[in-house]
Amino acid sequence: MLNRIPALEGHNVFAGSPLDRCEHLRGNSEKVDALMRAPGTRFICLWKARPMIAPGETLRIQWVNGAMALPLIDGGAAWAFLGTAGGVAHFALDISAEPDPEQGGRFAGLGIFPDLRMSAATLDRGDAAIIAQAKPLIDWHGRRKYCSVCGALTQMRQSGASRVCTNPDCSASHFPRTDPVVIMLAIHEDRCLLGRQAMFPPGMYSALAGFVEPGESLEEAVRREIDEESGVQVGAVRYHSSQPWPFPASLMIGCHALATDPAISLPGDELEEARWFDKGFIREVLAGPRRDELRLPPPHAIAHQLIRSWAAAD
Repeated sequence: MLNRIPALEGHNVFAGSPLDRCEHLRGNSEKVDALMRAPGTRFICLWKARPMIAPGETLRIQWVNGAMALPLIDGGAAWAFLGTAGGVAHFALDISAEPDPEQGGRFAGLGIFPDLRMSAATLDRGDAAIIAQAKPLIDWHGRRKYCSVCGALTQMRQSGASRVCTNPDCSASHFPRTDPVVIMLAIHEDRCLLGRQAMFPPGMYSALAGFVEPGESLEEAVRREIDEESGVQVGAVRYHSSQPWPFPASLMIGCHALATDPAISLPGDELEEARWFDKGFIREVLAGPRRDELRLPPPHAIAHQLIRSWAAAD
């Protein structure tokens, strides 16, 4: 049954970056500094974790040039080298110390700073992937100013790809983390399991999800999370696709799983409700005629793609 579910075509939203990350350049501070100060270099500005966007029907990053960015970098603002495209270097820059750009200051009127969750569906796909790299890096620098080993100040290294403790008796290196999250659609015959949290909008259901724990395989995490949230027991697990999720820095690992015991019991308080939905009904919801009867996650979410790919299988 799992083998009949079609693979994802292309990339999930926030994946598929057009940039070459140029890992080999990160340790060459002279080369990176030259790239930073070269004509044409582009900077994505983030104010309190919100990227600056050029408004339009399709949202794009509002890039700024070195004349705008370099004074802040020279003044100590956090930054990170993202990579190159077409020979042009791209950087991320934290402008959170500036006044609210939508109220005034040097960045006023250059762009908008929308909530990324709300704007993801209308973002250019390549730009969304760049934001998914830039946002977690800048957020991490803001959260890792002090060493978690000894408490001393840290300094940026590797062009924003790491930080190091300034205490010579410690000198611990620190690297950005990505938190793995399994998100899975349990299947039993021609039904799929969807759950509802109390915080969801009225009528909305989604795939189940949870963080992978230490010493746990992805398959084990899928089985444990489905059991913990719904009481349903599953056996075979099959990977579908993954999605960077920059809220703040997760990797969603999408799977389908076959239920061996479909009985639902809600042992905890994570879900308000869990239900099995027939494939025919889900197909009609996706096609539109019965969309008002069930709200599914939006197409830019991996949960939607898990549901859609299962519904498309014969």
